[in-house]
Amino acid sequence: MLNKYPMWKYLLVLAVLAIGILYATPNLYGRDPAIQVSGTKGASADLSVLDKVNETLKENNITVKSSALENDQVLVRFTNVEEQLKAQDILRDSLSDDYISAINMSPAQPDWLKDIGGNPMKLGLDLSGGVHFTMEVDMVTAMDNALETMEQDFKSDLRGEKLRYRSIRRVSGAERVQVIMRNDDDKDAAERFLKQRYPLYNFVDDSSNSLAFFASLSDQKFKEIRAYAIKQNETIIRNRINQLGVAEPNVQQQGAERIIVQLPGVQDTARAKEILGATATLEFREVDENADVRSAAQGRVPPGTEVIMHKDGYPVVLKKRVILGGSHITGAQSGMDEYSRPQVSINLDSKGGAKMSAFTKRAVGKRMATVFIEYKPSGKKDENGKALPPIKVEEVINVATIQARLNNSFRITGIDNPAEAHNLSLLLRAGALVAPIQIVEERTVGPSLGQENIEAGMTAVVLGFAFVLAFMLLYYKGFGLVSNIALASNLVLIVGVMSMIPGATLTLPGIAGIVLTVGMAVDANVLIFERIREELADGRSPQQAVHQGYDSAFSTIFDANITTLIAAVILFAVGTGPIAGFAVTLAIGIITSMFTAIVGTRAVINLVIGGKRVNKLSI
Repeated sequence: MLNKYPMWKYLLVLAVLAIGILYATPNLYGRDPAIQVSGTKGASADLSVLDKVNETLKENNITVKSSALENDQVLVRFTNVEEQLKAQDILRDSLSDDYISAINMSPAQPDWLKDIGGNPMKLGLDLSGGVHFTMEVDMVTAMDNALETMEQDFKSDLRGEKLRYRSIRRVSGAERVQVIMRNDDDKDAAERFLKQRYPLYNFVDDSSNSLAFFASLSDQKFKEIRAYAIKQNETIIRNRINQLGVAEPNVQQQGAERIIVQLPGVQDTARAKEILGATATLEFREVDENADVRSAAQGRVPPGTEVIMHKDGYPVVLKKRVILGGSHITGAQSGMDEYSRPQVSINLDSKGGAKMSAFTKRAVGKRMATVFIEYKPSGKKDENGKALPPIKVEEVINVATIQARLNNSFRITGIDNPAEAHNLSLLLRAGALVAPIQIVEERTVGPSLGQENIEAGMTAVVLGFAFVLAFMLLYYKGFGLVSNIALASNLVLIVGVMSMIPGATLTLPGIAGIVLTVGMAVDANVLIFERIREELADGRSPQQAVHQGYDSAFSTIFDANITTLIAAVILFAVGTGPIAGFAVTLAIGIITSMFTAIVGTRAVINLVIGGKRVNKLSI
């Protein structure tokens, strides 16, 4: 029978629409100005911190909408941004160094929606306000570090092979290392050995010295180092953002050497710069067992050693020779040992494993320290306005006794609690930078400007929606009403899908994509309805006209939407920021509009006229 759907198709349309409405609902509740209080260095917020926060705010006459302990963080909601900013200043001064307070805009949907994963759409910087940083990775330093590593590796490798060399040094002003051997046989053996061990290096003979050859990085190795430097810095930045308590950060690569960092809801640029601008590295050093700690702390340090303070506040005397740098760590996981005590399991690359094995072979029973080094921005400028060099901060984060010879994998024990073990594993994974990174651009979008953008975007959507509804209703009458129902359903589905996708962020260009989709969504119905009119003009019955109209228009609609979808996918693949946001909403809108315009409208029309004798269509 013409124009009749089986029951399952009607149920499918209703189910899709119901899910879309359900997950679009959280957006109706808005967001509250809020402050998140979270712990640092393994600490977590508890009920005592919650009580202290409430008491402090009450003493300063700050009106609180609600406060609660969520996911080991204290979340305090306020009725307006002014109260939020006042509370931030007060809490920053009253909380200890173990806790960080960060401002945010927290979703206000009820708990039952949270329990089923119903969250509002994530808003981009231009809609929520916040901080935008463009950070540049210092690739010159990355190459310098790679050449320095090459020099040290060559020395240890040739010593291990018992091949005698006169000197191994980096050539001044050039990106290569010169190796000078003692005789021709050693020179040939060393060159052959190093070529086999380092296939991604280029080796050429030194024309001015028959006992020497040069080694440099190949193009493939250069690309490898650059890609690793970007990826590692990206990981480290994400870990540092956790200290700010930002719920929805956006961190992505831009070009070959830059990283974009967007922190929606954050207005404290000084705090953000302090955390993101810091440069960190990591070292394993041997503890000097024979040194007098008291004398060393007073400045009487034995030759070849130095005093570094432990994170718990006591001095540790360490030998200056670095056993291993953090760049050799490939993985670190916290867990429990066989006695249910906290531990951190560490994995090293092949070079790091060889270095650790060589050192621990002769150091069983001795102590080894893990030193965390940060280069924090000084925040000061010279008389010319140029930023002064960063301040070097060193801290011993762990001291462990070597129980046996270590290789590529070992573990650190003697840790106080699981939280400290987890924090140590984070530092080990993301502690050593291949290359420093610095902020080259900074922008701040105020929350009021973000609200203005939201209101302007919503006005554009509403006006576009209203004009299209009026046109379709006047021009196509009853069928126009059906298309308007589909158009409204399409908007709900776009919002619902955007809310369900974890990585999707709505930006101002994204709203433009929705406005464009509103116009494009009715194209399919216009094609269908015009084809139905043509079929009626050719003398077909209303039922036949509807059937032929939908069937014959489908291929045209499908082809047109697929080509637009391909363009949206390409925009998303090659674009960043606003362009990607526009592409996401456009692609989602195309898919949902095809469903509502073809399946949805036909379901309504079939329900109304299917199987009935119809003499005239309201079209």
